[in-house]
Order: sequence, then structure tokens, then C-alpha cells
Amino acid sequence: MSRFLLLALPLVLAACGSRQVQPPESYDLSGTVSGDWGTNARLRLALVGTGLPGVVTNDGNQSQNLVVSGANVWSFGFDLPNVPAAAGVYQVVVFDDANNDASFNVGERFARNRQWLIYSALGGTFPSVKVPEFLSGAGEELLPEMHVEQGWNLYDRALPLSGSNPGPAGRVTGYDLSR
Repeated sequence: MSRFLLLALPLVLAACGSRQVQPPESYDLSGTVSGDWGTNARLRLALVGTGLPGVVTNDGNQSQNLVVSGANVWSFGFDLPNVPAAAGVYQVVVFDDANNDASFNVGERFARNRQWLIYSALGGTFPSVKVPEFLSGAGEELLPEMHVEQGWNLYDRALPLSGSNPGPAGRVTGYDLSR
């Protein structure tokens, strides 16, 4: 009986739909994590952002792989959801999961970059996104009005807004995160 259970376990896990661990470059989004995270850091990735109408996302349960590739350097891969909880603006962040709950919590050390992932159910013009006044005091503009395609788009705030920025995301490489 116990041998049957051991043989059935892989089938049950496969039915759950979770993907096998792959090399970082085989995920939807990949890059490096670098910097000083201290000793015994529990690094994890999460998709965080805000959608319409006012939905906040903090999802660390997407398929991911984070592997050491040098002193204070890790390579990572992260799968984006096919359809997130809401159309909106997101980033993948790396964080030290200090309490080991697989969620990014206020107070945990984290890193992000200047690239934003925008999910749109339809292609078209996406209105500007402002930081809520209670967070910034001034309603600071986070993202300008821009044209997006249906699905995932990548917007790099370090580059000027153009016909190719943002552009369809496809497989994103070089999404580097540093402390």
C-alpha cells in the first residue's frame, strides 16, 4: 500500500498544475539579484502592484527559481500569471522573507528596478497612474498616459516614452534587481 502511495504522489502533484523547477532563463521573466542581503537571507520574488479598480496585488506564489551564481549575486526566473487579478501596473520585487510566510510584508528588505509590467485586457491607451495622495502628499505621477497592447507590456522608466516603450513583454530577460 505505501509503495502505491509513493507511486501515486507524482501524479497527484502533476494534477495540481504546478510546473517543475526550471533554469532561470526558461521562465517568463529572468534576471539577476545582487547586493548585500546579510546572512541567512530567505530571498523570494513577488509580483506587486495595483490594478483597476483599486485592487492591490502582492503575490509571491508564482512559479519561480532563485539560484546562487556568485558572491552576493543570484540568477532568477519568475512566471507571470496568464491573467492577473486585475489589469494594472506591476513590478517583480525580490525580498528577504524574514518570517518565511512567502509574502512580501511591510518592513522586509526588498529591491526593485525601474521597469514596470503593465497588464491590459485590451489594447489601447492606458491612462496615467498617480501615487495616491495619502502616500505621497502630492498625487505624484507614477506612469504617464501611454499606448499598450493586449496582455503583458514592459515599460522602462529609465527610457523615454515611445512607440516601443512600452512594448509587448513576451519573454523578459535582464530584469535585474539590486540593493
